[in-house]
Amino acid sequence: MTAPRVDDVPGVVVLVSGSGTLLQALIDAAADDAYGVRIAAVGADRDGIEALARAERAAIPTFVCRVADFATREEWDAALADRVAEHAPDLVVSAGFLKLVGVSFLARFGGRYVNSHNALLPAFPGMHGPRDALAYGVKVTGATLFLVDEGVDTGAIVAQCVVPVDADDTVDTLTERIKQAERPQLVDVVGRMVRQGFTVLNRKVLIP
Repeated sequence: MTAPRVDDVPGVVVLVSGSGTLLQALIDAAADDAYGVRIAAVGADRDGIEALARAERAAIPTFVCRVADFATREEWDAALADRVAEHAPDLVVSAGFLKLVGVSFLARFGGRYVNSHNALLPAFPGMHGPRDALAYGVKVTGATLFLVDEGVDTGAIVAQCVVPVDADDTVDTLTERIKQAERPQLVDVVGRMVRQGFTVLNRKVLIP
């Protein structure tokens, strides 16, 4: 059987800011033709990060769009949308991307932009999900994949996985265990969203 042309394989753009462990899970999955999704490009908000190095080692196109290079946050947001659009993605994935996108970006990719958060939303939104979960004393936490909207971690939930909180957990140990559950969820659900499509009805995200 003839392998599909690259143009025939649906693609995603992955946005990153740090070490890229979530990105690596997607890279590893996409290396198998059976996954049926390619990583069209990896974009970052800063230079010199390991996530970009991971993409380059996998021969994936990369780009950097730094807030500091623009006069306003709105100009950066529009430029980021332009850079992503160059790769015509079927879905945009935030994999540890530490910048909030704005009106211009959401006008073009709203409903097609997903983020993975290290807590069970709507509990513990923001930058410190594991820390806040520990401080509150919950017995379970986890990871949430959701569609990004104008709020902070307020979009429609696509998938969640549960991680028990151990009595001797620290922020570091809990964060690492969440990542271990978060990575396969991201790979599985992103793959199904891209291959099978999805609909949103009254905040319920439905994948056929």
